Amino acid sequence: MHLVKPVVAPPFRLAALAATLALGLGACSVLEPDKIDYKSAGKGVSLEVPPDLTQLPGASRYAVTGGAVTASGYAAGQAAASAAGGEATAVTQLADVQYHRNGAERWISVNRPADQLWNPVRDFWMENGFLMAIDQPNIGIMETDWAENRAKLPQDIIRATIGKIFDNLYSTGERDKFRTRLERNASGGTDIFVTHRGMEEVYSSSQKDQTVWQPRASDVELETEFLRRLMVKLGLSKEQADAQTAAARATTQPGQPGQAAAASAAAPAARIVSAGGQPAVQLDESFDRAWRRVGLALDRTGFTVEDRDRSKGTYFVRYADPAYQPKEPGFFGRLFNRAAPPIPTTKYQIAVREAGQASVVAVLGENGGPVTPEVAQRIVKLIADELK
Repeated sequence: MHLVKPVVAPPFRLAALAATLALGLGACSVLEPDKIDYKSAGKGVSLEVPPDLTQLPGASRYAVTGGAVTASGYAAGQAAASAAGGEATAVTQLADVQYHRNGAERWISVNRPADQLWNPVRDFWMENGFLMAIDQPNIGIMETDWAENRAKLPQDIIRATIGKIFDNLYSTGERDKFRTRLERNASGGTDIFVTHRGMEEVYSSSQKDQTVWQPRASDVELETEFLRRLMVKLGLSKEQADAQTAAARATTQPGQPGQAAAASAAAPAARIVSAGGQPAVQLDESFDRAWRRVGLALDRTGFTVEDRDRSKGTYFVRYADPAYQPKEPGFFGRLFNRAAPPIPTTKYQIAVREAGQASVVAVLGENGGPVTPEVAQRIVKLIADELK
């Protein structure tokens, strides 16, 4: 029996919540783990997370306007426009979409320039129940807001009746967001990467009367599923997309002759070394693959990538120190619903440099100068752990 994590409900909901729980004590639900049905948290849920997990300043210019917007309403509007003869978002069945898997890396390549793909990819996330928190085509990065996979909720008779009226009383205690990065590849097309980040609600007191949100591990299979769905959005049939992902999975299954060794060789271990007297990460692979792997590592570990320059091998990022403890608002702050001050972030450069047959990843200051060894060690270890 799957237990759904409770929501801390305001007082006027407690009576309804108690009635609902009482009716459901004898019910046992079976979840459908493969089903995906996201609903954006929008402005209704605050996860109290560091600013590097939220919208970048200035990104609001890309927000959908016109009052309250839901993903379901957006999808309905798109369908109506298509039925009325409007321009279709997806390109008509083009076989220019290819799924790639190399060790722990997964991405798709499309033989089209990024400016032709931006709107279809953005529409894809809207149609899947998300709103956009970051939408910056100038650096090729978009990111959804936090959303809940409502398919994980119990699908029993109680929720099918009362739950339709008091739907907000149900919560999985989990939220997900996805970052999409579009990069031009060597063939003139576009590589598309999708990375997942998750949060979960846990009790913060022994009395179990308060909860906080904390990060949970990235779900690689969830990333794969959305890449597969995106392939269909961009022109492949469902059967073609399924065949490509299944073929990639089959060729990297451990235990098959020669495949385990090939998979191991495909993802060299990251080692922390000293470069110029500073800690750095060394990867025994070419710059092209190192650049791709570092980009995925930054996306998955929560760095905010503000810009990048592939010709110089540099990512420009913001980073929030997880050890920072913000002060709680005082009595008057709580009285007037004043939030805690934002967690400060620091800007860095993550430099990927080719070094013979290997590549070295170093941490630099905002202006390209050295950082303290302690800061370099902390960030280098974070990147190296994700690259292993």
